[in-house]
Amino acid sequence: MLNQESLDLLFANARTHNVWQDKPVSDEQIQQIYEAMKWAPTSANSCPARFVFVKSAEQKEKLIVCMSAGNAEKTRRAPVTVIIGMDLAFYEKLIKLFPHAPDARSWFEGNQANIEATAFRNSSLQGAYMIMAARALGLDCGPMSGFDADKINATFFADSPVKVNFVCSLGYGDAEKLFPRSPRLDFVEACKII
Repeated sequence: MLNQESLDLLFANARTHNVWQDKPVSDEQIQQIYEAMKWAPTSANSCPARFVFVKSAEQKEKLIVCMSAGNAEKTRRAPVTVIIGMDLAFYEKLIKLFPHAPDARSWFEGNQANIEATAFRNSSLQGAYMIMAARALGLDCGPMSGFDADKINATFFADSPVKVNFVCSLGYGDAEKLFPRSPRLDFVEACKII
């Protein structure tokens, strides 16, 4: 079981960052994030998330024009911004990922509603796991949903079954520029034990 300090690192003290220190994130750190989070669960081990880690100035400029006005500058200044995509052909890999059910592909093939729901739900989970892994490895995160999905899909996922789910910047946040902590719902407002 994690101690309170570790839990605070992942949850209570973790914040959404919008302003970044001029400090790089290495390719090795990015690989560590993926290696840590890839083991977390998804339904039928579907693993539909596909991650594009945008670091280069050229690719970052392509991403910035896809972002809403309020997210453009923070994307520009972040060392890395990850596009978390969802592969709508994820079921093609189930023979590898879910080998104890050789017919798992048939659960999805031709059922677009099930494909889309499964890809969205599980790529969202995997994006959250990525955030937890990044935090555990000492990085800050800035998840965003303000972007033009059609532009991102055309720019980064053209001729592919992958579609964007959300975007998240990674790096070392400037704690002095954080907004005040927003409140959360109390247990009784959000939960029932029945």
